[in-house]
Amino acid sequence: MTAVLPRPSSGSERRTGWSARVVPGLGVAVVVAGIASGLGRLVPVVGGPVFGIVLGVLAAAVVPGLRDGRLVPGYEVAAKAVLQLSIVVLGAGLSLRQVLEVGGESLPVMLGTLAVALGGAWLLGRWLGVRGDAQILIGVGTGICGASAIAATTGVIKAKQEQVAYAVGTIFVFNIAAVLLFPPIGHLLDLSPHAFGLWAGTAVNDTSSVAAAAYSYGGDAGSYGIVVKLTRSLMLVPVVVVLAVLTARKEARSGVGFRSMPWRRIVPVFLVGFLVAAALGTLGVVPATWHPALTALGAFLITTALAGIGLSLRLSAMRRAGTRPLLLGGLLWLTVAASSLGLQALTGHL
Repeated sequence: MTAVLPRPSSGSERRTGWSARVVPGLGVAVVVAGIASGLGRLVPVVGGPVFGIVLGVLAAAVVPGLRDGRLVPGYEVAAKAVLQLSIVVLGAGLSLRQVLEVGGESLPVMLGTLAVALGGAWLLGRWLGVRGDAQILIGVGTGICGASAIAATTGVIKAKQEQVAYAVGTIFVFNIAAVLLFPPIGHLLDLSPHAFGLWAGTAVNDTSSVAAAAYSYGGDAGSYGIVVKLTRSLMLVPVVVVLAVLTARKEARSGVGFRSMPWRRIVPVFLVGFLVAAALGTLGVVPATWHPALTALGAFLITTALAGIGLSLRLSAMRRAGTRPLLLGGLLWLTVAASSLGLQALTGHL
């Protein structure tokens, strides 16, 4: 009797099988992201990404069918691949020329506040008992660019979804506080629009919140604050590279030689894509007229990714984190805000 061997699956069949596993969950994440983006336009202070993760968590908690294990692969693609793609797309909307125009006058303040945020996350995190990935995510989110920095860092350190959610929520709380409190404090201190723009650009986390605070202040605070914020976003590159190297070395201790690791494990492909996209945008290969659309697309992709994370998350996992991460975020926010004003005074910007 002749044995009948199974027919090898073709590439097209494998792709069809992959699509069947991924499309349903990814489609749910996209739908949630669409609703979140609409709400973000209505309430720009909150923004689509925060609505994305909140709606994802609530939808998964309220609609039992969304917890179906068959949807999980799609959620995972949203949380990882879409997240990384969003960083590349956002890079194409950046102009390195603008960064150079801001020049050295704001660089000392930006570098100083970044050092305060990262150093403060390490020291305060140890004091509060908030260690590991949550400590890193809150530090980079406060020091660089909020949800975008958390997204990029997550792609490198492979943080747990509940830690990502807690970090995004923490950053959101203090973004709202900054939008409400910074303008009246700025007027109380009699800051010039230029000085206020620098303060908002270095001490407020997400771009939408920087814009809300700085444009409400008046003068050229809005436009200057946005450029400072874009420049600050590029600090993400060296920070993520360092984290990638540290993560690779940590993994190497568990069996793989560091020198034998492929470069993409040390420097993630999406980060290289981010730099290439930013360079193409600066050289004019990506027309400036495309930048607003690319920024909007990048924001939607981040919203989709955070919706995927929210749909995968369970509220019980967040409750176990307690209130200490929130306290860490609050103390870091106050420290960075104060250090930004202090550095401006030292460098003659006030």
